[in-house]
Amino acid sequence: MNILDTLHAVAHAYKGGCESLAPRLGMSAAVLRSKVNPNTETHQATLMNAVQIAEMADDDRVLEAWARERGYALVKMPNVEACSDAAIVELMGEAWSTHGDVGSEICKTLQDGRVDMKEVDHVEKKIFKHAQVLFSIASRLRGMAE
Repeated sequence: MNILDTLHAVAHAYKGGCESLAPRLGMSAAVLRSKVNPNTETHQATLMNAVQIAEMADDDRVLEAWARERGYALVKMPNVEACSDAAIVELMGEAWSTHGDVGSEICKTLQDGRVDMKEVDHVEKKIFKHAQVLFSIASRLRGMAE
């Protein structure tokens, strides 16, 4: 999903939708709906609008979509107090799971002998998710270092 589609989804997924989110951003619901509609050219969301929407919604999907479009994987920095052996074990389990998700998605993609861009996008999402988990493990270990 591209950044504009993601911004639209985040705004509409906010509890109460645009009608509830817009006043918190200092605009009308109609203006917000227009700004986040990727098919509207008359109103366009600014970078600050996107940041405010993401912050207000406590939703990182816009940031993740932008990073993915630029070829990056985001890693949420761990809370150093939450770093423990148990947290590492939990992340290792998640890493094994996401690794399996990558393999499953690749198998599904190759099943019919053809590969299309939508399938590549699905594989790429699984790979990015797996990379995020691996980088989180490294970050947690760094947080545990004495």
